[in-house]
Amino acid sequence: MSEGASPRPRVLVTGATGYLGGRLAPRLLDEGYAVRVLARTPAKLDNVPWAANVEIVKGDLSDRESLKEALSGVDVMYYLVHSMGTAGHSDFADTERDSAENVATVAAECGVGRIVYLGGLHPPTGELSPHLKSRAEVGRILIESGVPTVVLQAGVVIGSGSASFEMIRHLTNRLPVMTTPRWVHNRIQPIAVRDVLHYLIGAASAPITESRTFDIGGPDVMQYGEMMNIYADVAGLRQRRIIVLPVLTPRLAGHWIGLVTPIPRGLAMPLIESLQYDAIGHEMDIDAVVPRPEDGLTGYRDSVRLALRKIDDGEVETRWTDATGTAAPSDPLPSDPDWAGEVVYTDTRVARSGAESSAIRPALERLADADVLTGWHRDATGPDASASGTEHTTRLKSSTRLPGEAWLDLTVGGTAKQPTIEQRLVFFPRGLAGRAVWYASLPARLVIARRMLRTVVQRVDADAASNSADRRVGR
Repeated sequence: MSEGASPRPRVLVTGATGYLGGRLAPRLLDEGYAVRVLARTPAKLDNVPWAANVEIVKGDLSDRESLKEALSGVDVMYYLVHSMGTAGHSDFADTERDSAENVATVAAECGVGRIVYLGGLHPPTGELSPHLKSRAEVGRILIESGVPTVVLQAGVVIGSGSASFEMIRHLTNRLPVMTTPRWVHNRIQPIAVRDVLHYLIGAASAPITESRTFDIGGPDVMQYGEMMNIYADVAGLRQRRIIVLPVLTPRLAGHWIGLVTPIPRGLAMPLIESLQYDAIGHEMDIDAVVPRPEDGLTGYRDSVRLALRKIDDGEVETRWTDATGTAAPSDPLPSDPDWAGEVVYTDTRVARSGAESSAIRPALERLADADVLTGWHRDATGPDASASGTEHTTRLKSSTRLPGEAWLDLTVGGTAKQPTIEQRLVFFPRGLAGRAVWYASLPARLVIARRMLRTVVQRVDADAASNSADRRVGR
């Protein structure tokens, strides 16, 4: 830092291993903030691309001593921790209240300049679910702390990895016909995760003169059932038939979702209970202090399309772990829970090649351009082939009509003296039909995949040998 330059504002991000925190931290770095994160288990950040650029403090909101260390010298604190669905926390409301009171006390003692908390949209009057009531209480405690506080209240956040979005994804993908409680007709104002991050970052420096709540939401208001059918349309599925059963209680619905989706029941239950109420904004005062994104707020359909982008591009989970810290916020991250994201099926095989390692990739490229692998072709709209170290990949897309998207990766591996070709078939199933096709085709796939790899190796070796001979003749 040059002499006389102002120090960078320091922010503390709690919940950095969670959905929003893991996406917010790298963007705060991009904005020029000095970022500190509080993590109960710092080891969870070991493989995060931006971890080396932040200060990591081990601690917990229940431990005031660790909070004092984390909040010392902090200008802005982001409160992004929620206890719902946490193992061993059956009464998350008490945990939330205690944590909020700890933060309020320690933040005031440490002279924190501002707290930014993300709560939930809810009706202004009437009884609330335990989950919504708890989040509202946390916001109230922080507002009354004496520390300037901005409480942003959002409804359903749309992006791969968001619990609310994953529930829509898994239910719609698995169930062409579904029975639901009456809340399927409640009004929802979803918001894209990229817009949530925009408001969170803006709230750190917004000219706000008093502690208060601000509603945030996307441009669309719709029924929950509409959200599922728009998802189905974007994902290439048929419209879902929704049968409303008035006797289906939130508790029964939570058990049902826990059975038919990978979302833990402890997490599904509070989400279901919250859907008993309309989740729409009642004011957009935030626009006066945090201008909307330059390209406007993202509509629901576009938000879903962004969340499914990785599938459309054929980028599988192992490639997601290579993503930079500032990948699109709607994309999945390695830190997302196991139940997040869509099902991906893979079939991987490796064979030795007799060609020189340096000659294999060009041969694979010529093989792909020649369209000699029946049912596979280059996709001009797909991502560029990746290259790193000694591994180089050629990617093809299936031209066969399938209930899903299929890709074929041919990768050069091994060593210079013993090169290999890895063939990886990747299938993103669409609905129940896609899952059925994958398992039903297993016997045939075992034969076809083995035969295809043998053909690839033979053609690559022959091509490499032919080009080597041509080079010798041309000398």
